[in-house]
Amino acid sequence: MGLDDKMDNKGQDLSGKAKEATGKVTGDEELQAEGKGDQMGANLKQAGEKVKDAFKS
Repeated sequence: MGLDDKMDNKGQDLSGKAKEATGKVTGDEELQAEGKGDQMGANLKQAGEKVKDAFKS
């Protein structure tokens, strides 16, 4: 997994956590759900990168 990919995935994860926290504080369930979705997307991308790395070895 490239360093750029790791940084992008981590950034998306952190952004999702921030959205989720903001949604909880403001009572905005849609923003909270969007944040959870961003986190799940980042985790899926990271898992895909790990699979690609495993096949490269």
